[in-house]
Amino acid sequence: MKMLLAALLTLPLLACGPASEPEPTAAPSEAQTAEQSSELSSAKPRERSVRLRTGVTLRYVEQGSRHGPAVVFLHGYTDSHHTWDLNLSLFPRDFHIYALDQRGHGDSTRPACCYTQSFFAADVAAFLDAVGEKRAIIVGHSMGSFIAQQVALDHPRRVEALVLVGSAPTVSGNEVALFLKSVVDEQVGTVDPAFVRDFQSSTFVRPVPASYLDTLVSESLKVPARVWQDTLDGLIAEDHSARLGSIRVPVLVVGGDQDGFFPVAQQQALVDALPDARYILYPDTGHAPHAELPHTFVRDVSHFLRRVAH
Repeated sequence: MKMLLAALLTLPLLACGPASEPEPTAAPSEAQTAEQSSELSSAKPRERSVRLRTGVTLRYVEQGSRHGPAVVFLHGYTDSHHTWDLNLSLFPRDFHIYALDQRGHGDSTRPACCYTQSFFAADVAAFLDAVGEKRAIIVGHSMGSFIAQQVALDHPRRVEALVLVGSAPTVSGNEVALFLKSVVDEQVGTVDPAFVRDFQSSTFVRPVPASYLDTLVSESLKVPARVWQDTLDGLIAEDHSARLGSIRVPVLVVGGDQDGFFPVAQQQALVDALPDARYILYPDTGHAPHAELPHTFVRDVSHFLRRVAH
């Protein structure tokens, strides 16, 4: 596995092209009744910014009913809220969804320091304060899944449930992450665009739309090399896996059986470490199930959200 990313970075871009998925779009929620139409008609996505008490300004997208259960989406390493572009339009509008650009990423501010998991988690808690949400369901992909775990550990009263996508108990010691670090540490200023495209395309096994991949590349190019480096250092250095048993909220773990970063054995180890976890494993799917099987992902996550939301 240690040379997996190196091999992937030499491949042609096979992940481009039209998405192929047999699953139908999720049906509109039954909660979207006539008497709610005025509320939900204004629930289309809204892009906003908010200054947090942690000192950063986060850009985010908000959609859905303001009276619905709060759901916070956290993107992966060097991504932005655009990682959820294939999903957000499919989610029922009776959920109140926030998709964040985390510190240093997307169009949020890029402070000079503090890219550890605890600082990212503190931003999530501060964001909930800023928007007036007491608790939320946290959905995180890859890096975002580790931040979601950290929020549940550091701020347990703020978390109603977790959805962990492309995840594992820890990044510490991960051979692919360590190889990635060896490449990232050589970057200065702006990360090499060819490397960024190869890195992003290496996460997919199933095809994704070319326009989606282009967007991911553009968003990653916004992130300066120092943030690539500091964020990855934080992910590798911190290991909270021994504390996962203290997360008592319901958790949905979603993975692909061809994930090149966190193979099935690591995904299963995460499930085993959590007291109340359900596991969905998609066949012939890589590190980004939400992008490779967007309709299936939204269907499964929506079912989970309805089960755990209060």
